[in-house]
Amino acid sequence: MSGHSKWATTKHKKAVIDAKRGKLFAKLIKNVEVAARTGGADPDGNPTLFDAIQKAKKSSVPNKNIESAVKRGAGLEAGGADYETIMYEGYGPNGVAVLIECLTDNRNRAASDVRVAMTRNGGSMADPGSVSYLFNRKGVVIVPKGDESLTEDDILGAVLDAGAEEVNDLGENFEVISEATDLVAVRSALVDAGIDYESADNNFLPSVQVPLDEDGARKIFKLIDALEDSDDVQNVFANFDVSDEIMAKVDA
Repeated sequence: MSGHSKWATTKHKKAVIDAKRGKLFAKLIKNVEVAARTGGADPDGNPTLFDAIQKAKKSSVPNKNIESAVKRGAGLEAGGADYETIMYEGYGPNGVAVLIECLTDNRNRAASDVRVAMTRNGGSMADPGSVSYLFNRKGVVIVPKGDESLTEDDILGAVLDAGAEEVNDLGENFEVISEATDLVAVRSALVDAGIDYESADNNFLPSVQVPLDEDGARKIFKLIDALEDSDDVQNVFANFDVSDEIMAKVDA
């Protein structure tokens, strides 16, 4: 399942340094605010908030913005919005299944944005449940390789007893997969072993993948870009697989 993950982590890294930075910051801050509202303002007692803060910091979101988001979410500062999570399902070009996770304070705007992005980019909306069965909710921890001395075996040794299911090599990073319920244990095991991690999220990973050629890859990337351009869209998950060779052509 490394095709989509590898692309997503590369894309996230690029967003930190390019024009999409403001959009990325806004989404990460929204994540922090919602986590604080749901589980309280103390990261030690709220693992979701801990991970949201960690991810925001790793993406260079200023500390004062993060602190304000925590306060807004916990009701300690005015201005917090009442966000709700909505999942939309659809198909992209080449029959790629797409799950779109929105975090919004305006359901109608979110639905409209998603529908427009899908129809303009070769996609179509699907009924609830018609696509989601192709995905499983999993814990995903991204570990940067850093100095080349860190191996797959080092990571496996650190996380196996914590419930990790597999470790994948994504090129510049390792990806540690677990059940969603074991995410905190896996992340903690890495920290205990002195291994730095980039992000820890509950994601939807596909059980079946659709291999794409260069043309198909360009089309699905264009669709996902259009979806992620909406402020209400928090995450897009899709079941495509793109080889390194095709990825290099698309990047060029």
